[in-house]
Amino acid sequence: MTTITGVRTHDVRFPTSLRLDGSDAMNHDADYSAAYVVLETEDPRLAGHGFTFTIGRGTDLVAEAVRQRALPLVGRDVGELCRDLGAVYRELGADSQLRWLGPEKGVVHLALAAVMNALWDLAARLAGKPLWRLLAEMSPEELVAATDFRYVTDALTPDEALAMLREMEPTRAARVAQLRERGGYPCYTTSAGWLGYDDDKLRRLLKEAVDAGYRHVKLKVGRDLAEDVRRLRIAREVIGWDANLMIDANQVWDVPQAIEWVGRLAEFRPLWIEEPTSPDDVLGHAAIRRAVAPVGVATGEHGMNRVLFKQLFQASAIDYCQLDSARLAGVNEILAVYLMANKFGVPVCPHAGGVGLCELVQHLSIFDFVAVSGSLDGRVTEYVDHLHEHFVDPCLVLDGHYVLPEAPGYSARMHERSLLEFGYPGGGYWQSRAPRGGA
Repeated sequence: MTTITGVRTHDVRFPTSLRLDGSDAMNHDADYSAAYVVLETEDPRLAGHGFTFTIGRGTDLVAEAVRQRALPLVGRDVGELCRDLGAVYRELGADSQLRWLGPEKGVVHLALAAVMNALWDLAARLAGKPLWRLLAEMSPEELVAATDFRYVTDALTPDEALAMLREMEPTRAARVAQLRERGGYPCYTTSAGWLGYDDDKLRRLLKEAVDAGYRHVKLKVGRDLAEDVRRLRIAREVIGWDANLMIDANQVWDVPQAIEWVGRLAEFRPLWIEEPTSPDDVLGHAAIRRAVAPVGVATGEHGMNRVLFKQLFQASAIDYCQLDSARLAGVNEILAVYLMANKFGVPVCPHAGGVGLCELVQHLSIFDFVAVSGSLDGRVTEYVDHLHEHFVDPCLVLDGHYVLPEAPGYSARMHERSLLEFGYPGGGYWQSRAPRGGA
């Protein structure tokens, strides 16, 4: 019997604000960060690694919440935990005193995401499989048992989910082969389009993206309309009119303002407008969607839980679902969103604009195609070319596709040297510099 012997948490911050990486209309000085957790076991070769994404100040609060969320796991048998992660998820989520601080939103929900990400990583490592394969080889009954259906059965019942998964089960292997033949799962890049980049850098990075095989690129908008027009014109000059161009306002507009602004940018034929208003405003998104069509509406990176996504689907408020692997409470809640999206016919294009998120979402997108949707129509997953060097098993993107990961786990493990260098405030990088406002 192998047990969990300890919980180690880290507040890890990277100084991305220095180069304006990650800059947008709402978040102009992001220091990409993570509340990172390691579930240690008696076996020095076996541990679970997980995190949730933040952008600087407050990461210490999340890291402490992660520690408190994970402490009940100490002393528990790893095999027993990993045999029924649905039960573990429900147990941890039922802590009424911590739940009161949410419920199912904010710091405590981010903390549960980190802990469950670490547990799924541990389960995949124990099985000797990458997470996408672990999920894709689970039976429909096992997947339904792991899924969080609480509060969403008016949109999707367990029986409906079971029927979906059973229908796709016989052809899973063929879709894995299909992904291998085409070079992986399609992705788009945001790396060229941060709002703080000047025009020369924008042109250079857009050309590099096209040369690297990307057929989808995304630009940040929303700070100044004339500036957006100029930047989108540059984008179309570089990528042409056959490539797909997406725009992202990062929640900066009110509903009428979003409708007017997107109307002014429609001449550049954006595929979607992302986060046009408050992430909690279901009816606002629906109104924007009706007004700006045929430009699609995408949102979800700040979707706090499965209930919000349920309402977005029920209200026909979005064209693209952009769930976040570190904001929803891990795979158990993510499964519910994927299954609901499939029922409502909304393609899932996960958000990955943050440290480590690309490493996670590649597994989720592959699983979705193999076991849930069986479709690549309208589906493309975000890729940002930042900070992958800090991960032991970094994602690999070639010719605009995520190459299927093969290493066991959820690809969430950070190098110890990165934790030592960028741990806040005691890491080598931060100790060598005076405190800055962005951290």
